[in-house]
Amino acid sequence: MEVNVGKLYRHFKGNEYKVIAIGYDSESNNDEELKKLVIYEDVLDRTKVWVRPYDMFVSKVDKIKYPDVKQEYRFEEIK
Repeated sequence: MEVNVGKLYRHFKGNEYKVIAIGYDSESNNDEELKKLVIYEDVLDRTKVWVRPYDMFVSKVDKIKYPDVKQEYRFEEIK
């Protein structure tokens, strides 16, 4: 799954967010291991800006922890 800057995404708990940038952790050990991050804002309150590791943003929902969730991925693009 690819994350697209400027697109809207729905979190599996229902909130909607806009991806505003893809960033990198400045504390990563070297250029080959730069930790990719997704920077996103709440569409209802743009003062709330969040940062999450890219791999976690695109991960699947833990169906054991959240068995009633219908969404497959933690965040899914709103078409």
